[in-house]
Amino acid sequence: MYAYIKGTIMEITEDNLVLEAGQIGYNIKISARTANALEGIGASVKIYTYTLVREDTFGLYGFLTRDDLEIFKKLITVNGIGPKGGLAILSVMSADELIFAIAAGDAKAISKAPGVGARTAERVILDLKGKISLEDTLTKNAAVPADMHIGSDAGAEKNEAVEALTALGYSATDALRAVRQVVTSEDDSVEDILKAALKYLY
Repeated sequence: MYAYIKGTIMEITEDNLVLEAGQIGYNIKISARTANALEGIGASVKIYTYTLVREDTFGLYGFLTRDDLEIFKKLITVNGIGPKGGLAILSVMSADELIFAIAAGDAKAISKAPGVGARTAERVILDLKGKISLEDTLTKNAAVPADMHIGSDAGAEKNEAVEALTALGYSATDALRAVRQVVTSEDDSVEDILKAALKYLY
């Protein structure tokens, strides 16, 4: 119904925003991350919205970026993840971080969200791993996971570096992100990539 609403912040709580636009105050459900990112009462903000209409419910859900909105819309298609669960996940991780976690099969990272157990987190990974569109959901600075075709001659070496980092105890999500930050050439070995990735992690 609404693509976005641009207006003045009138109230903010951990999970709700009252945004005044055109002399109308909109109650918009938000994640804790969104609440923390808002400037404060009286500030002007543009909120991308998702409208939920059911027999007993009419609600607005708001996001600061299109990426968060798009990943939210994918999350609520997963059995057991309703709008409340979607916001809970986006309260503990950004859209990019969630994409990394899904690509890496990192259920532990997703299950950090309140009310989201290990089984539900695994279901998110299973249902969404093949549905994530990098073009639609990754921001310009987001990294492309190694198992999603890095697209360089060093792709195999980067995959090995990711495996080495996970063997050292880093989460698959952090390993993927760190290795993608490394600028490589054809002459770089796995050891070279690993050393550079470790510097990023530290």
